[in-house]
Amino acid sequence: MKAAVVESFAEPLQIRDVPVPVPGPGQVLVRIEVCGLCHTDIHAARGDWPIKPTPPFIPGHEGVGIIEGVGADVAQSRIGQRVAIAWFCEFCVSGHETLCESQEMSGYTIDGAYAEYAVASSAFVVPVPAGISSFEAAPLSCAGVTTYKAVKVSGARSSDLVAVFGIGGLGHLALQYAKIAGATVVAVDLEDAKLDLATKLGADHTVNARTTDPVAAIQALGGADAAISVAVAPVAMRQAFDSLKRGGRLVLVALPKDNVLELPIFETVLKGISVIGSIVGTRLDVAEVFELHAAGRTRVIADVRRIEDVNTAIDQVLSGQVPARLVFEF
Repeated sequence: MKAAVVESFAEPLQIRDVPVPVPGPGQVLVRIEVCGLCHTDIHAARGDWPIKPTPPFIPGHEGVGIIEGVGADVAQSRIGQRVAIAWFCEFCVSGHETLCESQEMSGYTIDGAYAEYAVASSAFVVPVPAGISSFEAAPLSCAGVTTYKAVKVSGARSSDLVAVFGIGGLGHLALQYAKIAGATVVAVDLEDAKLDLATKLGADHTVNARTTDPVAAIQALGGADAAISVAVAPVAMRQAFDSLKRGGRLVLVALPKDNVLELPIFETVLKGISVIGSIVGTRLDVAEVFELHAAGRTRVIADVRRIEDVNTAIDQVLSGQVPARLVFEF
């Protein structure tokens, strides 16, 4: 099968012909139709984070496709089912599987969906409803569920002002979920085109942080009750913190390479600020994300790419040339 393989953190991905994987006990073999390009895939391919994957490996955790084979202990009736392969723990069955210390993560600790076939746990692939295209389901299975969970933990409600820092693959969905929660939304980005998109998707206010101080702009609105930072930059995270009103909640989602964020203890304590880390979401969250999308409550903004162009696609994401998400079609 054709696959995009990370052979070295210092080199571009390579398109290789590799064997089709065989599903083990409790696993399914999925013929991949599409796979979204997540910034996590870029971090994985470059070994950016303290816990690194082991090359060679195949990235990709926004895969959607058809089950074509099953391993032992998996019902044959699963064959033919369309499912999403997401960033889930394969062992925990509590409501906190994303916090499991023994996670097996698609595209990171096990080979992922930048390939024509991938194996995954039968318990953790999520059925895709008939009313959602595979192309749109792919980003929803990671970017969607991640931001849906972030809005949940932010406590956003109808009386709140919520600031979303970074309007891209995650941010364009985060602002929609905040609007669904009833909040007034401020979108912050460095690119006017992305802020125009945010307005079209329902943002009540926009701030170009390249030309305007977002902290001053948001404080002029009374300060944010919650700020959700999906921008991969500590400076944006600090601006999100400083934009909060007393009792505000900072939700950190993005994982920058430099891995350091300095926050003032004095202001955090005296203003009663909460700092919350939010990692992906659960299988229930994915099902809810799919339900909202099938009901027409959200829009996915994405462009198509070929897996052969994976390195060019990565460069486009890093340069900010992509309005929101890129999705590889097989």
